[in-house]
Amino acid sequence: MLRQRAAMHGDARALREKDYGIWNPYSWRHYYETARAVALGLLSLGIKPGDRVAIAGENTPEWFYADLGTQMIGAIAVGIYPTNPWMELQYIVKHSGARVVVTGDQEQTDKVLDAMANNGGLPGLEAIVCIDMKGLRHYRQSTLMSFEALCQRGLAYVRENPDANAALDRMISQGGPDDVCILVYTSGTTGPPKGAMLTHRNLVYAAYTYAEAVGIADKPFEAVSYLPLCHVAERCYGMVTHLVLGGTVSFAESIDTVAINIREIAPTFFVGVPRIYEKLQQGFLFKLGESGQIRQRLTRACLAWGRKLSDRRQAGKEGLLDLAAYGLLYLLMFRNLQRHLGFAYSRHRLCAGASISPETLRFFDIIGRPVSQGYGLTESGGVAFIQIADHHRIGGCGLPLPQTEWRLDDDGEILLRNPGVFKGYFLDEKASTASLEAGGWLRTGDIVEVLDNGEIAVVDRKKAIIITAGGKNIAPSEIENALKDSEFVKEAIVVGEAKKFLGAIIQVDYDNVGRWARDRALAYTNYKSLSQLPEVHELVERIVNDTNKRFARVENIRRFAILEKELDHDDGELTATQKVRRAMIEKKFARELAIIYPAEG
Repeated sequence: MLRQRAAMHGDARALREKDYGIWNPYSWRHYYETARAVALGLLSLGIKPGDRVAIAGENTPEWFYADLGTQMIGAIAVGIYPTNPWMELQYIVKHSGARVVVTGDQEQTDKVLDAMANNGGLPGLEAIVCIDMKGLRHYRQSTLMSFEALCQRGLAYVRENPDANAALDRMISQGGPDDVCILVYTSGTTGPPKGAMLTHRNLVYAAYTYAEAVGIADKPFEAVSYLPLCHVAERCYGMVTHLVLGGTVSFAESIDTVAINIREIAPTFFVGVPRIYEKLQQGFLFKLGESGQIRQRLTRACLAWGRKLSDRRQAGKEGLLDLAAYGLLYLLMFRNLQRHLGFAYSRHRLCAGASISPETLRFFDIIGRPVSQGYGLTESGGVAFIQIADHHRIGGCGLPLPQTEWRLDDDGEILLRNPGVFKGYFLDEKASTASLEAGGWLRTGDIVEVLDNGEIAVVDRKKAIIITAGGKNIAPSEIENALKDSEFVKEAIVVGEAKKFLGAIIQVDYDNVGRWARDRALAYTNYKSLSQLPEVHELVERIVNDTNKRFARVENIRRFAILEKELDHDDGELTATQKVRRAMIEKKFARELAIIYPAEG
């Protein structure tokens, strides 16, 4: 597909990267030729079809080149989160048997070198290719080379082997739709990560069918790349959708500048995780709080009016008068608000990776830029269900994509079958057999319910369901998301397995609670001292009490504990996708559990 794009749109802009404040464009021809140089460089290193090449780094054009250069020769690309500590990187490189690792910078290179020097090393690793060599001038490892040097090796390989280009063309043409092209390692919330084997068919089906379903297949495609490329969401709805539709992908400078970059680029398509949408909403609300009283009153009045229109839309009662009222609100305020958020030209916005607070979804619906939720997982190659214009219930996950079959098991678990379903887990026949049933049905491990408009809604992970001492089944994610509706709560973990009541472990939002404390002249020095303030405990208690009003008594939080430190991936408390490792709760949060359940402490 990249070869075809280069032939059709050679000099058209394909990628953009910001350097010293200037957006530098790269054409489809440059994209294709650089990926070819990578492919030839890998061939010069002896990489063969079926071999694995790992990539660890932030999102850059070189990530794309390395990924597609690897796939050109029939090798398999293995993405690694740039936030992974060296132990997790070592596990993935060793388990996948990667012969080459492409690193983004010195930090990622150091992790690889640490992995090579400890815990038995990486005996199968033959080369490290670093994209940004800054800080590596004095490194003397024979296995280390620059990305540019790899590309130069590719060009030298062509000079030494006159038929190399023709051989590479044959390799590209011989690639089949059911060949495994990437390994995506799951986040490992309940155990070691597993390498999901995804094929070209899986990814192209997921990207094209999705684009058709949401109405962007025939529209200009402009996207921002910032989510980790080792995650199936960014890979499928960034890189692969770009190959399928054409257009431009612009690389955000960093995760911290995403909001600024969105405003600069004004993408037509945007994929975000819940935290990004929450930050965009909270950023606006705090900016509003710093504005004058007249502007605050006008804005809140417009949002309140917009909420009434959103309520009618959600109830399926929207009429011509409602559309006219929204038009007036658009002219008064929402047009400028959409521009401020960077969504003035966006045609579709997807929330991926986890469930999102209904209040955050409501905010974007009110201002006329609704965020679609879908349902899917790594093993289904992307989303299998997606919300579209006439099926957009807040809390729902939409309708199945074309060619997607589904059914519910007796316990409410949803099973899927479509062309996106993966081939299985790499070197893990037992897990593959447990996930893939005869006939190609995928066991998802998710409990869902069907709404009255035909959409599905996810209740929770099957393994996450809490069974209390009274035998009541509780889905913790709904309560956790309700607690996180508050801008003062960053993370909430509901506990209560085999207990008489539910408890919650709360991580306060350091920035927002810190701002709240400063406004009240409360002294603190760091997260720990802030979390221990009696006033902060009272603040969280009010949030918990307000949240309890939204749930049945058996689902109420009776006691809570505030974490004295922020949850950290490096400490094994969070996965690379920032999900809490529930298997670590008893080990990591013994202090908090003793506060919640003192009789058992």
